[in-house]
Amino acid sequence: MEYVYRSGDIESGFRTSAALTEGTKIHQNIQKQYSEHDEKEVYLSAEIMYNELRFVIDGRCDGILATEDGWTIDEIKSTSISLDVMTRQRHPVHWAQAKCYAYMVAIAREASRMRVQLTYVHTATEEQKRFVEEWTIEELELFMREMVGGYYPYAKLRTEHERERDRSMKELPFPFDNYREGQRKLAGAVYQSIADGHKLFARAPTGIGKTISTLFPSMKAIGEGLLKRVFYLTARTITRTAAEEALALMRFKGLHMHAVTITAKEKACLQDEMICSKEHCPYADGYYDRVNGAMLDMLSNEGLMNRKVIERYAIKHSVCPFEFSLDAAYASDVIIGDYNYIFDPRVSLKRLFEEGKRQSALLIDEAHNLVDRAREMYSSMLRKSDFLLLQRAYKGVHPALHASAKAVNDYFIALRKRQGQSRENVVKELPQPLVELLDVFLAGAEQELIASRGGQSGNSQLLDTYYAATSFVRIAKLYDERYVTYTEVAQNEVEMKLYCLDPSHQLQQMGKGYRSHIFFSATLSPISYYMDVLGGDGEGDYSVSVPSPFSQEQLQVFVKPQSTRYQDRDRSIEPIAALIHEFASKRPGNYLVFFPSYEYMNRVYEMFLQQDQQLSTIVQHAHMSEEERESFLAAFQADRNGTFVGFAVMGGIFSEGIDLVGDRLNGVVIVGVGLPQLGLERNIMKDYYNGQGKNGYDYAYVLPGMNKVLQAGGRLIRSEHDQGRLLLIDDRYLQPQYNRLLPQEWKDYTIL
Repeated sequence: MEYVYRSGDIESGFRTSAALTEGTKIHQNIQKQYSEHDEKEVYLSAEIMYNELRFVIDGRCDGILATEDGWTIDEIKSTSISLDVMTRQRHPVHWAQAKCYAYMVAIAREASRMRVQLTYVHTATEEQKRFVEEWTIEELELFMREMVGGYYPYAKLRTEHERERDRSMKELPFPFDNYREGQRKLAGAVYQSIADGHKLFARAPTGIGKTISTLFPSMKAIGEGLLKRVFYLTARTITRTAAEEALALMRFKGLHMHAVTITAKEKACLQDEMICSKEHCPYADGYYDRVNGAMLDMLSNEGLMNRKVIERYAIKHSVCPFEFSLDAAYASDVIIGDYNYIFDPRVSLKRLFEEGKRQSALLIDEAHNLVDRAREMYSSMLRKSDFLLLQRAYKGVHPALHASAKAVNDYFIALRKRQGQSRENVVKELPQPLVELLDVFLAGAEQELIASRGGQSGNSQLLDTYYAATSFVRIAKLYDERYVTYTEVAQNEVEMKLYCLDPSHQLQQMGKGYRSHIFFSATLSPISYYMDVLGGDGEGDYSVSVPSPFSQEQLQVFVKPQSTRYQDRDRSIEPIAALIHEFASKRPGNYLVFFPSYEYMNRVYEMFLQQDQQLSTIVQHAHMSEEERESFLAAFQADRNGTFVGFAVMGGIFSEGIDLVGDRLNGVVIVGVGLPQLGLERNIMKDYYNGQGKNGYDYAYVLPGMNKVLQAGGRLIRSEHDQGRLLLIDDRYLQPQYNRLLPQEWKDYTIL
């Protein structure tokens, strides 16, 4: 229905957070008014042949009302728009849906005529407005033929594509002459996990070719009918590019498929300012009038629909590239995008794929990054100052909104007084009185935002605070023993956070229903830890650890037992600068030195320059632009005669996901063991896992820190031809707690 009959513009107009819940309640209230002879929530189905295709059309009808002269289809729609502007012609798709139900009932009950009633109900006032039409069975049959005819070109393209796709996937050879050592083991484990419908946790070292080793067996699984769709999820743009390149390689080998990369809305936007309304954006104006033609054009001519391809067709057909990529995802066999499109309750694509989960697999690249990302997805924070601003802004303008904002602000004032001199307070209970105050605030804010068109011509502060409050209330519904509530006070500001300590349960819930989850990373070690924090189900999960395919001779590892603990850093600056200089100067080439913080890095760098100003250097700084990042990496030239040293931070943009192959990188130095900075959240996490009978310090500090070390060191050997030297600077590398976490290929080290 939507494909054929939707029309008009993208309306960024504000959507209430409770729209679905309100709609369900309104439907039930209307249905309670039906007589005993009326029927509600009736499943209906019909089949129509159109040329060579058989269309099976089904749905659930809100109501079939019995009258003396026949039946009336009742289609109920809730809306926040004033019913005064609701006209008979406003929503063609609503009429189409109701007429389709009317046809199904007429055929099933041999009726010659059917009446159709659209019932619109205002969500706030519950005011009702009805439109009634009547059609003969011949008119309904003609409508159905026209509707199916409108959908036919798209359906024909999809069915032909799927036949060719499945044939090509069955015949597809592995795109390289030979498997690298360990690749076949990983690919086999991925296919078996998909076939058996299990989760797989895979530690596969850098350079093995993880991307092709997960995508190739997934394509085979589609060809065998085990899957219809694959999601390739990652946290970084560079790993999305690796997935695109792997798919391009398989296409060169004969793979026929549609893959789309979803780029974040703010990056995909073609306008100088991202305002999604027809008044401000030509790509939003009339989007639904043009998108079907644009989609048929792109799907007929493209297989890999990356950011550039989508942008090209978006400009050609004048459609919004972000919305276009989401619509393309309906028709795609592979969707490449960020973790949040599946796991974040605020932005997940469940509206697209709820019905297709059982035939979809999730490939989760660099899965170690999902742990902290998930904690943030399932946490939420509010600030007192936001409500104080709204309290002042709406005084005398909107009494109810002013009062509700003031009530929240007063709650925070009382909280600040109760805390007294304490800056921090941690409790293991939901602040239910605040949640109730926020419910009142949200009701008033919604009406104001509807009136001001979502904040575009109204108060953007209100829109931002509305979304923050909505998130807080949503997370409050998830609150259980895995959460704490902590409050921080700084002068007049009060911040409260519902903090998810253990995201494993929520990851399980958001991922529920998918046929298989494949978690993979070079640093998914120890696997037992990641199976725990990423929502492993226990005995039903698979795990695999693939040994490094590279020889011991390719890598020389050195350990310098120099303390880099915070209290020792002042006296460590000079000896570490000298050590880096000696290490890099001994053998000319390109070196990357990683530090646990910008401050530490900058202090060592200044000392390094004092010791030798002749060596070429480059330094990472916070908030680098895309061009600056590219310049940083481009500085590592393979044909360099002298020595070049880059200074960067662990856990940053240059410590994972980058490829400096061959002589572009000859050595890596890692200063410290990567421990996260001591802080309130990490200490709360430590106490939580101690309470679970686990080593809380390891879970909160050691394991996340050493993961950064392994990622940084993994930049060095990227292919079977690479050689390099790795220097680990910290005495803790020789302690069992840390030493046991070093990969096997690093264990043959020399102590300096």
